[in-house]
This record gives sequence, structure tokens and C-alpha cells, in this order.
Amino acid sequence: MDLLGTADAVAEGELLCSAKGCRAEAAWGLLWNNPKIHTPERRKVWLACDEHREHLEQFLSRRDFWKQTVPVDALDRFSPEARP
Repeated sequence: MDLLGTADAVAEGELLCSAKGCRAEAAWGLLWNNPKIHTPERRKVWLACDEHREHLEQFLSRRDFWKQTVPVDALDRFSPEARP
């Protein structure tokens, strides 16, 4: 489910935290955009485990990129094999 209707879908299968070097299962989707290159409604997605959620939110917030955090179950998913 895409809460904003504009977040990028994430691949089906194992979802891992986006923090550098972390291999933990993601529990959160951090929705963000870079206003210099994305339209205002566009949302990119970083994944976060419980341990790195706050750190990644702060990193994005310092750059005015962070918009919202949602549980990974709320993110749209796609099958990588189905993409051209």
C-alpha cells in the first residue's frame, strides 16, 4: 500500500536495511525526496532496521529530504522479474 500514492515500490523478497554495512531485516520504509531533482510529490524509499531508523531519519532530515517513515508492510512491492 502506497500511503502517498507516489513512493517508489520496493522489490519483493528479503528487505535489508539501507545503512552502510547493515545486513539486518528492514522494519521501516523512510520516504524522502531531494527537492533539487525530484518533483514535490515524488518519494524515494530507504529501508531501515530498528537500530538504524533514527540515524537514517536524522541524516535525511539534516538535508531536508525526509518526509515520512512507514512500516515496510505499508510499502508497494514489485517482482524484479516483472520489470523490463
